[in-house]
Order: sequence, then C-alpha cells, then structure tokens
Amino acid sequence: MSIHYPSGQKPLAVHERPQSRSVALRSSYAQRGMSLEAEINASNQYYLANHIAVIHKKPTPVQLVKVDYPKRSAAVIREAYFKQPSTTDYNGIYKGWYIDFDAKETRNKASFPLKNFHEHQIRHMRECVDQGGICFALIRFVELDQMYVFPATSLFEYWQRQLHGGRKSIPLTAIIQDGYPVQYGLNPRLHYLTAVDQLIAAKKHSF
Repeated sequence: MSIHYPSGQKPLAVHERPQSRSVALRSSYAQRGMSLEAEINASNQYYLANHIAVIHKKPTPVQLVKVDYPKRSAAVIREAYFKQPSTTDYNGIYKGWYIDFDAKETRNKASFPLKNFHEHQIRHMRECVDQGGICFALIRFVELDQMYVFPATSLFEYWQRQLHGGRKSIPLTAIIQDGYPVQYGLNPRLHYLTAVDQLIAAKKHSF
C-alpha cells in the first residue's frame, strides 16, 4: 500500500534515507513524542478500566485513493493519504465535563514555541470552550522533565498576541503561573486528571 503525507511526498525507502547525525537526533526526538503518546494512552486505559473517565485518542484522518476488492468480503487498500488532523489529539468525558486537549512537547528550557500549534486547532478549542468544554494543552518540557496542563483560555491570549506582533512563544514562567503541574506515578503513569480537577475548580469559581 502506498502512503502519502500531507505534503504529497511519499516516504523514502530505507536505502534512500540520509544517515546524518542531525537526522538521527530528530528521529530520537520523534520517538520521545511517541513515548508521551504511549504514556497518555496507558493512563487513559487506566482511567477507563477504573471507571474514572472515558478519554480516547482521535484517529488520524486518512483519504483512500485506491482500493481493490479481491474478495467480496474483503478490501485491500493500495494507496492512501494521511490528512492533516483537523482538531486536537484527545477528547472524552470526565465527571460530566467534555474534555478536549492536545499533547505537545519541546526541548526548549525557557519557553514553548507557538509554532507547534495550528490555526485549525486553536479554532477548534475556541469552539469547544464556547460550548462549556474543558480544553487545554498538555505540555511537556523534555529537558526539564516537567509537564503542565495549560488552559486553552491562556493559550488563546498568547496566540492572539503573536498575531499582532507579539512574541511567538509562551514563557515557562507563564505556563507555571497559569498551568497545573502533572505528576508521574505508577497507576496511572500520568495522573493528568488531578491537574484537570484544578482546572475545573477554577472554571467553576469563575462562574
């Protein structure tokens, strides 16, 4: 099956890929991102199994281009494209609240680059917040081994500032001030709902 990425390019074959040190470093960083995803997924499984919350990762949209039907009861995908995700990474229900968030990480030690977000994600979060949902970014600072639940409403402020010539990143100090720290544990691995509890409490207090 041929898979194409949003740019339209096909993935290089193994023998075509350059083996430079910079590529190796990027590959290592990408694996860390998958590790974050795995930790969130494992935590969500724990929450589901213990009847705490129902939160799932949204599937990546795929556009089918060529499909063969060698058998009446089976289909074989010959060519497809990964579409750019239109919203955020995760959503679900927790204590009667609609939860919607995106997971990001950075190697930076002093700030989080806003380029890691896209306009369609911000627009989606705004629409969810307008409907009373709990939206946030789960941000990990890899080098500092720190993670925070950062409210979408605070994210919107920095997004708007950059559109009007402001800085293109969120200072770590602001994330610490407006966000809620996430602690590591055993079960679950990332107990991020404890931080979400604080976000919900703050939302109720603002009513």
